[in-house]
Amino acid sequence: MNDNDIYALTTRGQEALRSGASTLEPATLELLVRIDGSLTLGQLRTGMTSVSSGAFTAAFMTLQNDKLVAIAEVDPFTEQFTARMNHFAVTQAEAEADAGAASLKKAGYYVRIARPRGPAKPREPGEELSAIVVDDEPMLAKFIQSYLSFEGFKVRVAGNREEVVAEFRKQPPPDLILLDVVLPDADGFDILLRLRQHPALKDVPVIMLTGKATRESVLKGLAAGADGYVTKPFEADALMHVVRTVLGLPPEPEGPAMQML
Repeated sequence: MNDNDIYALTTRGQEALRSGASTLEPATLELLVRIDGSLTLGQLRTGMTSVSSGAFTAAFMTLQNDKLVAIAEVDPFTEQFTARMNHFAVTQAEAEADAGAASLKKAGYYVRIARPRGPAKPREPGEELSAIVVDDEPMLAKFIQSYLSFEGFKVRVAGNREEVVAEFRKQPPPDLILLDVVLPDADGFDILLRLRQHPALKDVPVIMLTGKATRESVLKGLAAGADGYVTKPFEADALMHVVRTVLGLPPEPEGPAMQML
């Protein structure tokens, strides 16, 4: 165990984090949430101020013995974006994570605006807002695309890592990204971290689409820079509430309630 080593979650570790039904001790679960493939063990130890050095070591050994973590290996997607997460971000997000999870369970959505974006860019008359929907469920992605198009957005869809990279390369950058947490060959939180370090995309509002309303999911997303969360299944009205809030658009005119997505 070297404090300069960098660890990432294994597939088993990612499943444990998403499940929300962990039997891990609190310190071990907290360490699991914090490990992201970019922080060294020394940085993680420093960030967990409420945990003693001995407890930190025991927590790490549990994760390693249970094969929930492994030495990080850089893959092509990581090299594409060269992400580095600020190791203070998780600590700053913790105070808001509980409230966010409660809001998700109660209302079906949670909104957070963390970065001032400045005035909206000038638009020509009739110019459309643009959005990228990242979701591997074709029916849901098509419904979201159709609904956003009806609301005046020009929408593109991506369902896997290759399509995500291709869409993110296109210019100009989108005005909004709707990002599924679970994709077949990529992790939504991992993509979010890389977006926040990408020169052209770091300020694009990102709304996470998630099937889990757990504290760990909220904490992970807040630390990585998410602007909002919507749980699945969700009502179209709830989705548009979040979209309009993070983009600073005027409230939607009152109309008949929409079906659940």
